[in-house]
Amino acid sequence: MTMTGGDAILRSLEAEDVDVMFGIPGGAIMPTYDAMARGTAVRHVLARHEQGAGHMAQGYARASGRVGVAIATSGPGATNLVTPIADAWMDSTPLVCITGQVRSSLIGTDAFQECDITGITMPIVKHSWLVQDARELGATLKAAFHVARSGRCGPVLVDIPRDVQEATVDFSYPAEVDLPGWRPPTKVHPLQVREAARVIATARKPVLYVGGGTLNGDACAELLRLAEAGSLPVVTTLMGKSAFPETHELHFGWPGMHGAKWSNLALNSCDVLVAIGARFDDRVTGKLSAFAPGATVVHLDIDPAEISKLRDADIPVVGPLRTAVAALADEVVRHRAEHAPVPETWLAQLRAWREQYPLRYGTSEEWLKPQQVLQSLQRLTAGSDVIVTTGVGQHQMWAMQYVLSERPRSFITSGGLGTMGYGIPAAIGAKAARPEAKVVCVDGDGCFQMTAQELVTATLEDLPIVVVLVNNAHLGMVTQWQDMFFDGRRSHVHLTSQLPDYARLAEAYGGVGMVVTDEAQLDAALAEALELDRTVVVDCRVDPAEQVFPMIPAGAAALDMLEYSDAGENMEVRAL
Repeated sequence: MTMTGGDAILRSLEAEDVDVMFGIPGGAIMPTYDAMARGTAVRHVLARHEQGAGHMAQGYARASGRVGVAIATSGPGATNLVTPIADAWMDSTPLVCITGQVRSSLIGTDAFQECDITGITMPIVKHSWLVQDARELGATLKAAFHVARSGRCGPVLVDIPRDVQEATVDFSYPAEVDLPGWRPPTKVHPLQVREAARVIATARKPVLYVGGGTLNGDACAELLRLAEAGSLPVVTTLMGKSAFPETHELHFGWPGMHGAKWSNLALNSCDVLVAIGARFDDRVTGKLSAFAPGATVVHLDIDPAEISKLRDADIPVVGPLRTAVAALADEVVRHRAEHAPVPETWLAQLRAWREQYPLRYGTSEEWLKPQQVLQSLQRLTAGSDVIVTTGVGQHQMWAMQYVLSERPRSFITSGGLGTMGYGIPAAIGAKAARPEAKVVCVDGDGCFQMTAQELVTATLEDLPIVVVLVNNAHLGMVTQWQDMFFDGRRSHVHLTSQLPDYARLAEAYGGVGMVVTDEAQLDAALAEALELDRTVVVDCRVDPAEQVFPMIPAGAAALDMLEYSDAGENMEVRAL
């Protein structure tokens, strides 16, 4: 069919079964937006900032398991996408970013809104393309989606000059992708799987250390079968949260800097550590040389570059995790049938540690505690179809600790890059992916103010979300570090709890605003917010002095953990 390049872009998205894209129009992308006016089956969500559009596409991808699509103009529109692209790179989120570019004849002349976005993003994308001929649009976009979703997922960028969008082309979308140099692993080596299963089945103290790659690889059902077949304890990272049901008797928490003590004891006392889609991040391991000393390491990953990158793998298993974990489960079943012993003593020890070292915090008659907010949210949403997103900081860690995830893809956060402002747009994207689910963003007051304008997107696009604002009037995590490691010298972290008026701001954006100042108001306010089919901001004003514990100081060994020490009369104990 003969059409413009802009129409060809839309036909390509339709051929990839894209149902929604997130973006903002501008000069260099206008021919494609003009094609949208002529008609497309792809819904367009109009963001209020390109960073918001990128994070929406990430939230969509993380909630659905499909490729997220963001679209922007050249120059500042494209550079505003850099943070979401970097975030997607760090967290292996499949993303196709389409940017307009100045006319081909103007490239290299410092034209208005010209920017070498392919050069800028080169270190943080799997691949990027500058399309110079409209006849290449179909093949390029076919390749872009294939690269984004295959192998280790990640972002790609397609930069398209305005004249290419305006050109007339005889368009057909290719049935097959033509990338002879792109060969991600498609199989696993059976001998490696058998050896891994033998070591796991005969271990006295095995642990499954599960990362976000398990979710990206759609291996959650296989993980559950492996754990149950072998009676293997599971510890999930922040990015792996929701890959395994956290109400399951074999789930033993979250490792790392703010993970539970029993979880860190499990990883650092095991004799066989099975890393599944995890990358031995510094926030998990602490001092790497002291992490899991003496353990035999089995490492399963789709990306061969991750194997032995930080911790030597004794038994590497490279390949698609769904295939690898399923094959491993089959082998472990066989070993158990042949009477390989179940690690009952080890499981009893883990349960004892969980009982001995629960999460805890002090209560106050003067202040609402942030942990109480998250516990209330957990009570009110337990068993329901809810997706939780977060910003980055203290509230993110409390959400990890106190909100339990039961279904895959039900907890979405920024891990590797730690992007403040991620939570609200990611929630909107998740709602677009899963409109039947209740979507809750647990946010901090610092993060909220970075992307609050996207609340109007939620309102006008009929993508209602609930924002539970953990408002401590500070940049909380920075404050905690200044108090603990900089002799209490607080520098530029005070935000105030009254300005802006978050409840009235929510109303200004077309939503509902609520303010909670004590525990007596908490359950009723959250219940009402969850019941309303509108965008709601619940401003929970919490103790500004509260810190996140446990905590492993940066660079310290995982067992050199700082714990909550004020065990007074008003002590709440979190039992799992």
